Amino acid sequence: MSFDRNIKIAPSILSADFANFGEEIRAIEGQGADWVHVDVMDGHFVPNLTFGPPAVKAFRPHVTTVMDVHLMIAPVDPYIEAYAEAGADVITAHLEAGPHIHRTLQAIRATGAKAGLALNPATGLDAIPYLLDMVDLICVMTVNPGFGGQKFIHSQIDKVRRLRAMIGDRPVHIEIDGGITTETAPLMAAAGADVLVAGSAVFKGGSVANPAPYGANIRAIRDAAEAVLATA
Repeated sequence: MSFDRNIKIAPSILSADFANFGEEIRAIEGQGADWVHVDVMDGHFVPNLTFGPPAVKAFRPHVTTVMDVHLMIAPVDPYIEAYAEAGADVITAHLEAGPHIHRTLQAIRATGAKAGLALNPATGLDAIPYLLDMVDLICVMTVNPGFGGQKFIHSQIDKVRRLRAMIGDRPVHIEIDGGITTETAPLMAAAGADVLVAGSAVFKGGSVANPAPYGANIRAIRDAAEAVLATA
């Protein structure tokens, strides 16, 4: 998994057909997805329940790009090894999920996975300078975590801009999760994001039997994001 700042589209399979995950993953990759985003929720840290390690292990053979596993769970440390063994390429934990996030990031890296750090909308950047050398990715939540299809929170644009300045030339991705559409993708790309998670905006209008809309949706989001960079 080499590093670059090109725009990457990471469809969230939370919006896929739950009865057909393998085919859905192959469909989005075939239609141009760069990463596959897996939202893990525990019904405690966030109000929803999804995807234990056995499910993620079942997804793994179908993913040929990057399996990006976002742990919206607390506590998180006891489950890191299981998700790494399930095949996660990137494991992202929330700053808010426990008192020892530095230890959590160390534990993720010890498994060989890339370490991600997620920030809820109300979480500031005060801790980031102390963690920048421990992370491969910072995920800025642009909705409150727990459900797909929520409205984008515009206050996060400035957060991303400030975060990008903090990162400087470090090889750290900025990922945006929540409310990404052709309208919001350019705002985040201009602010400095390079990984855009999109659920309903990718899966709308398509299916395993008719995957072409997935590709059209992915291209539309990518083109909108790249267009603003071309004029910067």
